[in-house]
Formats: sequence, C-alpha cells, structure tokens
Amino acid sequence: MSKLLEFSGLAGAVLTLFGLIAFFFTESAADPYVLTHLILGVLFLGAYFWTQGRNLLGSLSRRSTRYGLHSGLYSLLLVGILVLVNFLNGRYHYRWDLTEMKVFSLSPQTVKVLGQLKQDLEIYGFFERGENTRASDLVKSYAYHSKQVKFTAVDPDRHPEMVKQFKVQQLNTLHLRYGQESMNVTETTEEGITKALIKLTKATKKNILFLTGHGEPKIEDREAPQGFAAAKEALENENYQVRELLLSTQEKVPADSSALIIAAPERSLVGHEVAAIESYVKNGGRLLVMLPSPGGDTMKNFLATWGVEVGEDIVVDQVIRLFAGPSLGVEPIAETYSPAHPITRGFKERTLFPLVRSVEEAKSVKDGVEVTSLVKTGATSWAEKDVNGVFKQGKAALGPEDKQGPISIGVAVSANLKKLGIEKEGDAKIVVLGTAAFANNRSIGNFFNRDLFLNAVNWLVGQEEMISIRARSVRASRVQLTGSEGAMVFYLSFLILPEILLISGLAVWWRRR
Repeated sequence: MSKLLEFSGLAGAVLTLFGLIAFFFTESAADPYVLTHLILGVLFLGAYFWTQGRNLLGSLSRRSTRYGLHSGLYSLLLVGILVLVNFLNGRYHYRWDLTEMKVFSLSPQTVKVLGQLKQDLEIYGFFERGENTRASDLVKSYAYHSKQVKFTAVDPDRHPEMVKQFKVQQLNTLHLRYGQESMNVTETTEEGITKALIKLTKATKKNILFLTGHGEPKIEDREAPQGFAAAKEALENENYQVRELLLSTQEKVPADSSALIIAAPERSLVGHEVAAIESYVKNGGRLLVMLPSPGGDTMKNFLATWGVEVGEDIVVDQVIRLFAGPSLGVEPIAETYSPAHPITRGFKERTLFPLVRSVEEAKSVKDGVEVTSLVKTGATSWAEKDVNGVFKQGKAALGPEDKQGPISIGVAVSANLKKLGIEKEGDAKIVVLGTAAFANNRSIGNFFNRDLFLNAVNWLVGQEEMISIRARSVRASRVQLTGSEGAMVFYLSFLILPEILLISGLAVWWRRR
C-alpha cells in the first residue's frame, strides 16, 4: 500500500500536467478529459503529500534527489526552449511544403498576383454554420502570402443582411471585394479564386483577335478537337477580350488590337491581308503565328522577312511503348526551353506538340531584329523531310537530308523599329510556333501547353508579370476530417498515447527502483 501511495505522487503530477496541456489547447474547463485529469491529479497529489510529505522533505537532502532535481531542471529548460521556438514560429511564421506534388502550396501565378495587390482584398466566405475547412485553409494560404488579404467566414443564417447585400445565392460562395470592384465566386478552388482575382485587379481589358476566313479553327467550337474554345476561355480567364477578325473585309487590323493570332489557316492569305498584317507589325503590333500541319499555308515569305525560317518537314520522335519497343511518334514532347527569354524563363515543365514542323532563326537576319529559339524537342527527334512517307506509309528514318534533334519548334522575335528604318518609337513582337494543334481543345490541357500558350500572349501584349505556371484544378487527394474526428485524432495522438507511455515508463522505473 505504501508503494502505491509513493507512486501516486508521480501519477498525480502526470495527470495534472496533461490536464493543463489539454486545457491550454481546448480552452474549455468543462471538457471531460480536462476535468477528469485535473480532479484525479489533485486527488493523487493530495494523497501523496498527506501520507508521504515527511519522507519527501527528508529525501531532498539526498544526493540522488539533487541529481533528480538537476534532470528536472534540464527538462524544464528543454520545455522552455520548445515554448520559445513555438512563440517565434507564431511571430515569424513560415511554411515548408514537403509533399511531392506541393499540395499545400499556391501556384507561382497566384503568388505573383498577390504580390501586386495595392490595396486590401476582402474575402467573405458564406458557409453552413460559417464553417468550411477546405475553403478556409485555401484562403488562409492567400493571406499567408499577402497581408492585404482579409478573410471573414460568415454564417448565412445569422447574417441574412450580408447575404442580401452581396447577392449570395448558394452556400460555399466567396465574395471578393477589391477597391470598388467585387465578385462572387462559387468555384472555391485556387484556380477559381485566382481567375476572379485577376479580373478584379486588372483595370483594363486587352483585345485579342483571331484571324478568320481561311479555314482556321473556330474559337466558339467546343465539340471539335481542333476547335479553339478552350484557348479562348483560357484567355478570358486572364481578363482578355477575345473575338474573331475577318481581315478580308477590313482595310487594316483594328487599332484597339493588343495582339493578333493566326492559327492554322488552311488557305493562303490574299495580298491585301498580308499587307495589312505587315503594316500592323511595322507599327509596333503583336503577332502570334501558330502554323498548320505540313501542307497548309505557312506564311513562309512573310516570316522570312522577320528572320524566321519555317521548315517543310515534320518533327518525328521515337516513342517507347511497353512490350512493343520503340515506334515513331508525331507528337513529340518538349522539355528544353530558352532560359533567357521572358516567355520560358524558369519554365521547366513538359509540353506536347502534335504534328509540329521546325521553326528556327533564319540564316540572314536584319539589323535590329532579334530571334530567340523558345522551345526544342529531344535529342532522339529529327525533322523529317519526307512528309508523305510519314502520313501515307507510316515510316520514317533519319536520312542525310533530315536534321537531327534537338529541333527548334518555336521562336520569339523582337524588332527595334528605329533600327529597321521605320520612323516610329518602340518595337514589334512576333511569336511563331510550329503547330496550332498544341493549343486546340484536344491538346491545350495536356501537360503545360496552356501555360506556354498564355505566357506567349502575355509577353506579346506587355504583361510579363503574368508569365508563370498557373493553378491546377486537379490537386493531389487529401483526407477531410469532421470536427469530432479531428478532436479524436488530437486526443489519441497528442495526449492519451503519450500519457500512457509516460505513466507506463514511470511505473517500470519505480518498480525496478
């Protein structure tokens, strides 16, 4: 009995300690765990001091007691250091995302947009009972990267006046307010929030025109794989206004055009149209040319005057298929980019280019014109001159007339107008890509095609701050716990299991002693 009373002091101290820890985190004195531990801890300590108080005073003079006190002081010092580290962490907060797919990190584009906020961004989350852990954690990630972000969770049942004021029509809606502009967002993902944020923070919209009238893919066509509706939607998400341009019925490219896109014309442009495009570029225009598959109009002569050489070929690469060995592929994957050009600086992701032809710097380039190769295929690829053999016979082999990879399949042109003898300030910009298929409905969602396409447009119109890797709607899976499940995990992992181990260890030590 005396041994149990002696051990009751240690057990009481442990129970009291864990009861206080639980109270510190739960902030609830009525919590059953807190009440039970504090009551039992006080009872055990009271029994120990009532029966063993004199022995405790006598043991203080022993050498073993002094060593024990030293160990206790060292333990308290360690706890103090941990408390200090926790305090510094709260004061100077920093996050490390150790997941392979960076599940808990915002995309580089989102971080860039947040860095450009010039005033407070107020975000109100309308959730059932004011709770939505996933959406709240996501918005808090925005607030972590910018002190301008202010977040408030709202219970619609308690604040119907705010529901009416912000015109909220369904639960799990975020209301964003930036200056005089505001917007409701029902897609509570990073992609949805960042799209809305871009639209709120951009003061003016720029006009992107798609040339039409020559068999180009339609920007409203969502059904056909070769349509460009997905590309149009991607541009509109970046706050661009997109429309078609029938240049054959107009005298010139409209003056309000921020950039003109020519995507896979099947028929040749007439002389009037080429002259209008030439005049547009020489007046500081921005042009994106995405070439058709081999055999279509390539605008070779026009591009040659700007230092771009378009090959009459198709880039072929070897594809390794499981149990079948290497085979020919006409959809090469590119992962080599120019580190010096703004479009591809820091771009290390893969892109897919179906039916692509070679595009490179011409052998002779005018003074004032700078041509940069943006993207190249792999070393196992080559530019095949026998295009008919590839399509009709499905065969190709690297011959003496073919060019061994890496093959340049996209270039960017910057032209100083003054140096070209044009009496106009500024420069002209052109981007030429060896295929339009990489940005159609079928392919723009593959790998990072969309990012490369949008980066090219952003560079052309002078919005280099928007060049980045964008948010993905598909994220790695994660576990969502309810409040009771989260509390159970907390008690088991943080309190109960360590407590059982500590008491068991002390019991073994006491028995051996």
